[in-house]
Amino acid sequence: MAGYTGTVLTAQGQTKADVIVVNGKVTTVDGERETQAVAIAGNKVLFTGTDAQVLKLKTKQTKVIDAGGRRVIPGLFDSHLHVIRGGRFYNTELRWDGVSSLKRALEMLKEQAQRTPAGQWVRVVGGWNEYQFDERRLPTLAEINAATGNVPAFILYLYGKAWLNKAGLQQLGIDGNTPNPAGGLIEKDDEGNPTGLLVAEPNAFILYSTLAKLPELTTAEKVNSTLQYMTELNRLGVTAVMDAGGGFQNFPDDYGITDSLNRLGKISVRLPYFLFAQKKGTELDDFRKWTGMVEIDDHGDNGINGVDYYVRGGGENLVMDAADFENFMFPRPELPASLEGNLKAVVQLLVKKRWPFRLHATYNESISRALSVIEAVDKETPLNGLAWLIDHAETVSEENMQRIMALGGGIAVQHRMAYQGESFIHRYGKKAALAAPPVKRMLEIGLPVGLGTDGTRVASYNPWVTLYWITTGKSIGGSQVMAKEHTLDRLTALRLLTAGGYSLIKEKGKGSIRPGNYADLVILNKDYLTIPEGEISSISSVLTMVDGKVVYGDDVFKSLAPAALPVIPSWSPVKYFGGYQYSK
Repeated sequence: MAGYTGTVLTAQGQTKADVIVVNGKVTTVDGERETQAVAIAGNKVLFTGTDAQVLKLKTKQTKVIDAGGRRVIPGLFDSHLHVIRGGRFYNTELRWDGVSSLKRALEMLKEQAQRTPAGQWVRVVGGWNEYQFDERRLPTLAEINAATGNVPAFILYLYGKAWLNKAGLQQLGIDGNTPNPAGGLIEKDDEGNPTGLLVAEPNAFILYSTLAKLPELTTAEKVNSTLQYMTELNRLGVTAVMDAGGGFQNFPDDYGITDSLNRLGKISVRLPYFLFAQKKGTELDDFRKWTGMVEIDDHGDNGINGVDYYVRGGGENLVMDAADFENFMFPRPELPASLEGNLKAVVQLLVKKRWPFRLHATYNESISRALSVIEAVDKETPLNGLAWLIDHAETVSEENMQRIMALGGGIAVQHRMAYQGESFIHRYGKKAALAAPPVKRMLEIGLPVGLGTDGTRVASYNPWVTLYWITTGKSIGGSQVMAKEHTLDRLTALRLLTAGGYSLIKEKGKGSIRPGNYADLVILNKDYLTIPEGEISSISSVLTMVDGKVVYGDDVFKSLAPAALPVIPSWSPVKYFGGYQYSK
């Protein structure tokens, strides 16, 4: 037990437990402490210690959960995920995340096409690449058309391209006369007819704008879809998410589903969210409007039953001029000269209004320019401890890491290189990939760092792939994209995917299993700290608790959790395949 004797929290005189978890290998992420058992009173951890110590707090009303010797960890906090948008579409999507062969992926595509009704589409929206397949190749348009027939289909591949089948081209009215949008290509054959391949060159607008044209679910189906997606995250041990906004996600209109679920007390992940500017040229107007509508609460806990659901700040898109698309199949985009002036106006407004902010920045060149703006704002309107962060930062330099730290910022890192590492190496070489991003060095100099996924449209939302990548340096296809000397040990990595996210937004009382903290914890199906590295990405939860309540249970814990909600509509791929696909 690492010499840990336990501590009791006295809250309003309460020293008895409502729930006790015993017989576990409890990784508290509170220093190096590991223990056996946890006592919970209300929505907070009351006591941690040995089984014998914790059971002294048991009453006749206490629910005792036997972990059966399994690993118990704090709930995972994905510091960059798109839940509010992703939840609205989850039930429409066929997930190839985790599928181990192209043969099986195409079989799934065919099965789904056969059950998809007229007026709807088959869609595969991110979370996969060819290197995960035994065949180590992408599908062909001929294979896609053969699998889907007359049912329109859209398949998104990373940030770089998408395929429309023949029925999809016809449905959208795309023909040889359809012009290419700015920053995008509609590929043509020798006769000048569209092949069905859409290419981001390098702007993904062509991909996302096409996706936005596909039919949406009904309101009732979107509610169900969002609940299914949050349950899927709970299945993976996720108890909290920083939602980074997203394109085609307008505030407040597109937040109605999660707003309603929050009022009903049905949100099962902590969900602080950031507002994402939607249109070039109107970003400052957007943030003026939003800062006038919303008071930022630095303490959280605005949701029903204590589960956080509130506006946390602005970003990850602050101005379109600063968007450096991470399409590694094309060169780094050159950002316009208007970046500095437009970004400064928005950042200055947010600092004056005391709104935390985050900024999408993949390349060091973009980070340098953004930091010059933030430094200039700080001289005029001091940040003075305001939470802010850079998202992604794959090629950030030592100098810029020091500048971020000097300004009190942090970095949110995702496992995008697990999905795009091979593409990065093909363009920039192996040497450039060895420490992309340089997470270990960030920690050495004391920068706050949180881990996440950036799911769902490029990388998968599975956080265990993040932990596999950052502890092994390997992509989902097994390529060594990060040098082993730059990887993290498993406990450090876990800390970044739990308490690390809260360090970015400067919130306390969450992210570790210690007395006084909110009771978010997970019992795992495999021991993360001891299993072979190749099994890390196959971990899932058998019991997930958020705010002291069981929100997901499997195996022997299924009876402790809410009953599974039937999936609607009846043709939904989620009903037949579920979400992340664990290979048999």
